[in-house]
Amino acid sequence: MKKGYVQVYTGDGKGKTTAALGLALRASGRGLRVYIGQFMKGQVYGEKIALEGNDRIVIEPYGDPRCIRREEVTPEHVEAAKRGLARAREAMESGRYDVIVLDEANVAVWFGLLETAELLAFLDRRPDGVEVILTGRKAPPELIERADLVTEMREVKHYYQKGVPARDGIEK
Repeated sequence: MKKGYVQVYTGDGKGKTTAALGLALRASGRGLRVYIGQFMKGQVYGEKIALEGNDRIVIEPYGDPRCIRREEVTPEHVEAAKRGLARAREAMESGRYDVIVLDEANVAVWFGLLETAELLAFLDRRPDGVEVILTGRKAPPELIERADLVTEMREVKHYYQKGVPARDGIEK
């Protein structure tokens, strides 16, 4: 790509990671190489299984194998997120990837695992031909301002409200 842009997918509705993964599949189908770093996702999700064997998409989880709440964040969680961001920066600067997805990066900021300034510094180092997508609820206003495209997913109705748990192959 001659020119890459910064995209943010945020909001309380379902579909932010799904949209980023759809873009990754589309990009790989057109011969582009994609790196996906997943913050807050240490468990094995369906997308990681499905993408095994796709030599144009690399996906690396940076999170704890269990789901944590904000009040459970430890220094080890913070360090893992910082290592993940450093790994994503290496991937972005390597010249091997056309698209970089920082999945749940916005939530990582909200949890205190990363600072907004760290993500802005990451974007400052983005090569011109690299597209970067940041997903997650509660995108910081500074990232929204920096982005070229912002999509806010809004929940209108969701079966979680009726007690339906996350299902393999649909939500995880």
